[in-house]
Amino acid sequence: MPALTRAELSDSLIKRLTWDELDLAYIRRLVEIARDEDLAGLGLQAKPRKTGDRSTGSITTTPRQSSANLVAREPMVACGLPLIPLILKAYGGNAVVQLRTSDGASLVRGDVLATLTGDPRVLLAAERIVLNFLQRLSGVATQTRRYADALGKSRTRLLDTRKTTPGYRMLEKYAVACGGGWNHRLGLFDRVMLKDNHLALLGSNDGIADAVARAKKSTPDLPVEVEVDRLAQIPPVLAAGADIILLDNFTTVQLRKAVALIGGQAFTEASGGITLKTLPKLANLGLDFASTGALVHQSIWVDIGLDWRN
Repeated sequence: MPALTRAELSDSLIKRLTWDELDLAYIRRLVEIARDEDLAGLGLQAKPRKTGDRSTGSITTTPRQSSANLVAREPMVACGLPLIPLILKAYGGNAVVQLRTSDGASLVRGDVLATLTGDPRVLLAAERIVLNFLQRLSGVATQTRRYADALGKSRTRLLDTRKTTPGYRMLEKYAVACGGGWNHRLGLFDRVMLKDNHLALLGSNDGIADAVARAKKSTPDLPVEVEVDRLAQIPPVLAAGADIILLDNFTTVQLRKAVALIGGQAFTEASGGITLKTLPKLANLGLDFASTGALVHQSIWVDIGLDWRN
């Protein structure tokens, strides 16, 4: 198989997950797991003798149609709205949703995300699961927007990492995209990424440049990224054909020198110590990417409430 061209390489690196790219069958499984945790004690060895929403079931009432709004309690970037109809269907489908905004939209306190209408027993049972998904994903999108704004109008693209919640990676990476970030590799399958631990743990006698050369030869269909932690490592990995050079924990001065040394022969990525405070300093260095796991692992759930209309 021929090696990737520069254009093909660029397309494979610069990506944002869209909702249409997600596996809805898998998303439905996540929804069902969340539902069954709540209604049936999924995850417990000893299951409850009686299951279901015992709180709502304890109230004798004649079924009627009710309506409620999902309301932003604080400024946020919305994410996860297409999940709502999937969740309502998982609870029996006796409720519908009218979306009032879209994923990626910036909201202020008091904005309505969606209106839910249907059997109030269904709405009450599904409420917490709907909120859990939306508050989590909107939190990631909101955090990403803060970081993207800190980077400003720069050619440098903000990337996420594989530091994601187990089982929720694609949803969280989709949330990063909704917040204005870009997606790094989705998993171990779509990029070769060589770090010092690979050489150490695999017992390779090769140097870092030799490892790059072997990876280029054995996986011509994938981009090859290599981590360096000092300027002296750059010339040999460039000569070996590295597609992306990850500059780990470089100072601003070192990053500037590294970009000049690489001179467009490979894509550049800064990583390590990327914060809201340091991002503005990276904006004009000529870097292609700046990556941080903080978009996900330091995000905080946003506050969304369900307000009954009738």
